[in-house]
Amino acid sequence: MDRFPVGLEMDVFYPNFQVGLTLMSTSQLKFEIKEGPYARTEVVDIQVVPLGNGIFAVSWQERDGATVTNVQDYDRGVIHSFATLPDGRFLRMIGKIAVTRPADRLADDRPHRNKALVLDAMTSLFQRHDASAVDHLYSDDYVQHNPDIPQGREALRRLVETLPPSVHYEPGLVIAEGDLVAIHGRIRGWADEPQVVVDIFRVEAGKLAEHWDVLQNEVPAAAGVAGLAMFDPAEGTHRKRAGS
Repeated sequence: MDRFPVGLEMDVFYPNFQVGLTLMSTSQLKFEIKEGPYARTEVVDIQVVPLGNGIFAVSWQERDGATVTNVQDYDRGVIHSFATLPDGRFLRMIGKIAVTRPADRLADDRPHRNKALVLDAMTSLFQRHDASAVDHLYSDDYVQHNPDIPQGREALRRLVETLPPSVHYEPGLVIAEGDLVAIHGRIRGWADEPQVVVDIFRVEAGKLAEHWDVLQNEVPAAAGVAGLAMFDPAEGTHRKRAGS
């Protein structure tokens, strides 16, 4: 429930009308139907049920007896609304959300989920060489910015199928914000020397939709001017511990 965006004000655009919603608390909501036969403003008592992945079921009953259940999907910016009117008519509608005032406290589960998705992809493909993982982890129209790899999901699958056993990826620090994830890692067997790589992914609808990367041959710590390692497999763990 602490993820419910209390304080959020938004306009919801359904096919036949527009409604303004204010999430006053986890137990009250104000709606304002701007125009048309249903035009009015009312504060209602609500029940909120978190469904995970930035989705909430919000239900209430209005003064005239109408009952409404909203499935509010903040990841995708839509509301699925199901309403039974006082005369017995039943409405099913989908409306797009336009935020007019942000929530009092921002809550976004996407970075956590997207980091897990990227870790799953990198270890499935470049540790276990599991080409079947491409189908459920990457989008149909996957965009590749590495000039040495052909475009598309099918090309990625063929690449994984032909990887030599010597290719092995080690993940390190992972950073995520919104729909973007950056992962720092080391890959052996991809080139003559071990390489340190930063991969950046864009996530769309729960799948990897776009990819950029930068690779550099690893220089041993003792050979570098600073004397520090370019990569440490435990760097992500250290970062988490330092911030906890």
